[in-house]
Amino acid sequence: MTTERTFSIMKPDATRRNLTGAVVKMLEEAGLRVVASKRIHMSRAQAEGFYAVHKERPFFGELVSFMISGPVVVQVLEGENAMAKNREVMGATNPANAEPGTIRKELAESIEANTVHGSDSLENAATEIAFFFQPEEIVG
Repeated sequence: MTTERTFSIMKPDATRRNLTGAVVKMLEEAGLRVVASKRIHMSRAQAEGFYAVHKERPFFGELVSFMISGPVVVQVLEGENAMAKNREVMGATNPANAEPGTIRKELAESIEANTVHGSDSLENAATEIAFFFQPEEIVG
């Protein structure tokens, strides 16, 4: 097992419903450590840049609008196999398909307002972390 870092966002539906503590609790109980965290309100340019990979998809505009609709919490998580562990504790993208006990099954409102985002590869994690954090902001 190797210690890794991955990236997570608590989306506007989570901050609106004051679920940030509940999400962090679930992450920590899964063995992940929060080594960087900040609450921000993404600008349209930030959201469009972050989700640029989806620019040609039909849901891009709605996704950007949702992500700028309220504050989010961006985080760097650390732990053994952190990327896979975070994806496991998040659950399936569609909460209806998520396993009981996962963040999305227990806390998400819908497939669109599904509470959290998590990196899907170590390469994407590094890119996503660098998008929001300077190296000196990450303290493990």
